Amino acid sequence: MSEMFVGIDLGGTNIKIGLFDSELKLLSKTSVATKADMGPEVVIGKMAQTVEKLIAESGLSLQDVVAVGIGTPGPARYTEGVIIKSTNMPTFKNVPICRMLNEKLGAPIVFDNDANVACWGEYAVGAGKGVKDMVFFTLGTGIGGGIISNGELVHGCDENAAELGHMIIYPDGRNCNCGQRGCVEAYASADSTARRAAEALEAGAESSLKKVLDEKGQITSKDIYEHLANGDKLAKEITDGTAKALAITCINMLHTTEPKRIVFAGGMIAAGDILLNRIKDFFNEHIWTLKKEMVEICFATLGEDAGIIGAAALAQHAKQQGKLC
Repeated sequence: MSEMFVGIDLGGTNIKIGLFDSELKLLSKTSVATKADMGPEVVIGKMAQTVEKLIAESGLSLQDVVAVGIGTPGPARYTEGVIIKSTNMPTFKNVPICRMLNEKLGAPIVFDNDANVACWGEYAVGAGKGVKDMVFFTLGTGIGGGIISNGELVHGCDENAAELGHMIIYPDGRNCNCGQRGCVEAYASADSTARRAAEALEAGAESSLKKVLDEKGQITSKDIYEHLANGDKLAKEITDGTAKALAITCINMLHTTEPKRIVFAGGMIAAGDILLNRIKDFFNEHIWTLKKEMVEICFATLGEDAGIIGAAALAQHAKQQGKLC
């Protein structure tokens, strides 16, 4: 029997779980509602029950599973296996998730931040495969990230490194939800892109987006990119601002870790080449001229399965490194 690994993506809304073989081929997957308001005991119990059911339906047993990987949002003490706090799961405070799940499943548990987990998935089998140094961004409600240097995730002294969305690119700039000002997240996430467009319309800017705002009461980044395709000037101004902010961040990361590949993931990459090409344009416009840079900027390839794939891949990596306990 091939070695089996379980990958879990614990989110505020859903728990996604996948079963993988030693080649990280997805054998089966499922998803259940998190219902985080019911508390950690209930959520972790449901997680364990769902893992057991998924394994049984595949004709296997828990003894066939080498390790279980988990990705969760929010700050944590990863080596201790403890979730410190989570915005999307307010009842989770100082929760020893690894110990609690291990007690129910008996398998070794590997734990990391959800953005790091997705980053590792892309590195292992996705857009980052074949490189040793990579930077990863998720573009959604906010901006998350991960850094791989010489084949290992960067965690930092307090284990919460790679909060790439909170790099300050415009000092004294727009307010960010984190409490800082001028973060890239305040300019280039899907939500902030939409917010900047709405503010411009409310200030009197002319745009075909005005009708969308009047009819729906809000604008999404998807709306903006659709109107950009139709030649709307405000949509171009807003999306250029997003692309420029991301390009500046890419340059900063290039000079910090010198990755071979910079990978963008998240819902906003659905905009396609119109976003990616503008990031590259601004990157080339602002990068230094001292030497030609060989970094590749591209989109992620794993889609919504990146979390479960990355969690299983991290569990496998821990096994290979002799770090399972």
